[in-house]
Amino acid sequence: MLCGTEQAIGAEGPRGTAAAPPLSLIEKALADLAAGDPAKQDAAVQTLIEQGDPSLLPKLEEIRGNSDRAVRLAIKPAIDLLRNRANLASAESDRRRSAATDLGSLGRPAAIPWLEDALTRESNRWVRHTIEESIALIKLASDDPTTKISAVAKLGELRSQNAVPALKDLIQQAAPEAQPTDQQKAMAQAARSAVERIEVWASWANAFETIFRGISLSSILLIMSLGLAIVFGLMGVINMAHGELMMIGAYATFVTQECFKAYLPAGAFDYYFLAAMPVSFLVVALCGLILEATVIRFLYGRPLETMLATWGVSLVLIQAARVYFGDLTSVVAPSWLSGGAQVMVGVYLPYNRLFIITLSILCVAGIYFLLFRTGVGLRVRAVMQNRDMSSCLGIPTRTVDAYTFAFGSGLAGLAGCALTLIGNVEPGLGQNYIVDSFMVVVTGGVGKLTGTIVASLGIGGLNKLLEPSFGAVYGKVLILVLVILFLQRRPSGLFTIKGRHAES
Repeated sequence: MLCGTEQAIGAEGPRGTAAAPPLSLIEKALADLAAGDPAKQDAAVQTLIEQGDPSLLPKLEEIRGNSDRAVRLAIKPAIDLLRNRANLASAESDRRRSAATDLGSLGRPAAIPWLEDALTRESNRWVRHTIEESIALIKLASDDPTTKISAVAKLGELRSQNAVPALKDLIQQAAPEAQPTDQQKAMAQAARSAVERIEVWASWANAFETIFRGISLSSILLIMSLGLAIVFGLMGVINMAHGELMMIGAYATFVTQECFKAYLPAGAFDYYFLAAMPVSFLVVALCGLILEATVIRFLYGRPLETMLATWGVSLVLIQAARVYFGDLTSVVAPSWLSGGAQVMVGVYLPYNRLFIITLSILCVAGIYFLLFRTGVGLRVRAVMQNRDMSSCLGIPTRTVDAYTFAFGSGLAGLAGCALTLIGNVEPGLGQNYIVDSFMVVVTGGVGKLTGTIVASLGIGGLNKLLEPSFGAVYGKVLILVLVILFLQRRPSGLFTIKGRHAES
């Protein structure tokens, strides 16, 4: 009987209760996390990583929130890995790519099966590229020489900039003073070939990005210079406040953004920039109309007085902006202009700069249509060619002057609107571009649309080419010297125009 009683107790526990079932591997690991033994905690974390179950994340977050600092530090690697594994299945390509990048940088071999599984399902070209790169980076730490050499070759094929430090370490291990083995020499040779391939590609990618940045800067200069070229070509007015008109356009964009935030639903905010473009153009065009009526109209034919008067206006506008808006404000780009497109390895084109380039092309097309395909453009060109004859034919030259000045000012406002996508708004904004704009107009040939386009591309491109070697300030000085030397040879600029200014 005693034996039977002992058997019953052994089967059911004391007082007839059922014995607790054995803990599963994951449950045991979760329990060990709360133990004070660092060895048990490390083993538990390793077990959770090997299991790789993202559904554990809420439980792990709960444990981390209720634990001391040592437990939080111990559990962090598991949380990071499991969160990234969960993000590999995200609907957003950027999140999938970021997760793959993080897994590659963490370097845990347990992540390789996860990445390989995600690779079989991935359709996005650049996410696939990142997953393959992360797999190769993790395999680069393998103890198997064959796996390691294969990873080196794959990283070279992928042109992975992230792998360059690790590849250079492999080369260093085979240095003569390190007395390398034949295996290390073979590894170093493969790494050397991979690094050379990556660096050659990086130089081409850097050149492409430099060209793109030059075109982007040229687009801003072009939009601003188009208005200056029209005003200077038509009326011979040297408007030193043109940069401040650009600044007003930038602040008009800022005010439009704030109005959308304050008075419209949150969902409408993404459309504020579409409203800001015509608002900036019209507000600055109105300012230009007032400036022409109150200052410039009385100074035609007196370039020195016009220059001094508009310079005074520019100082007034700068101080007024500083009083009302402060020293620095920022414009938030709408979501559809955030991010960018990757066109090749190492070359990323931001959407905001692509938009600015597109806007400049549309501005050129619109101005060409206005000047050469409409009656208004015919009157403008007539006044530009011969003011007296145009007046005799009944063309209101003063009205043409006023509206042309307003239109040129509006283009400066549109340039200011575009500039908010790539920089902050501050009172001295226009001062950074006015000198370059005048250089564009003079170098291209006063009043010539084609010359303005070519000169803006040349000066903007040169600026970005010289900037890495000489710095922003000395690069600009060098460009100014080159422009002066060019004008010594061709005082009329790249393209000349016949008309009352050319003949006077």
